[in-house]
Amino acid sequence: MGNSAIKAHLENSQKTGIFQLTGKGLPEFPEELQRLTGNLRTVDLSSNKIEVLPPAIGNFLQMKSLTLNFNKLTSLPDEIGKLKKLETLLLNGNQLTQLPSGVGQLKALRTLSLSGNKFREFPGGLGSLRHLDVLDLSKNHIQAVPAEVAALQAIEINLNQNQISVVSAEVSTCQRLKVLRLEENCLELASIPVSILTSSQVSLLSVEGNLFEVKNMRDLEGYEKYMERFTATKKKFA
Repeated sequence: MGNSAIKAHLENSQKTGIFQLTGKGLPEFPEELQRLTGNLRTVDLSSNKIEVLPPAIGNFLQMKSLTLNFNKLTSLPDEIGKLKKLETLLLNGNQLTQLPSGVGQLKALRTLSLSGNKFREFPGGLGSLRHLDVLDLSKNHIQAVPAEVAALQAIEINLNQNQISVVSAEVSTCQRLKVLRLEENCLELASIPVSILTSSQVSLLSVEGNLFEVKNMRDLEGYEKYMERFTATKKKFA
């Protein structure tokens, strides 16, 4: 990928506030972008070979959307927390195992997508993200949904295709949680907290592909209550 191509993109980005350069084999975050810290709002560098996100990422104070899907990132710099206007952070298909505490400072964040990484534990410190709508942690190696999840403000949490065998009952106290996806995990029927059915806001609990027949959920206490919420939501979107 020649510098001239990056230069051409830069000139365009200066006008539009958007920099998109995907599938070009870039080995690193383009240093030239530093010239545009004042006006870049959207950056998409998906499907490259970027291994390190530099601390200078914290200088892009106008950035609203950062997409780095399918790179080779193993960690993020704490400085990412300086992006106070960031609403969308997409990091699918990397090699991340944890998040820096700075992510908890992304006060405007609405979508955090971490599908297809190497998380073994549910990442902590996300309860401070008051506007988070969607958290995607599918296709990782997470084994438990911990009690700390109660602090999350997310409307949808996707945990499909992990190795989850334990779900804390605290998940039922998530105030805004409507959609909980737990397909293709290692859950027994007894591992599903009854409180999700009886007393949560969840109106779509997706549990296909676990260690029990989904139809057996009908025998659980609170299933009818859950179905009332499910049906009401379905009607709303019909």
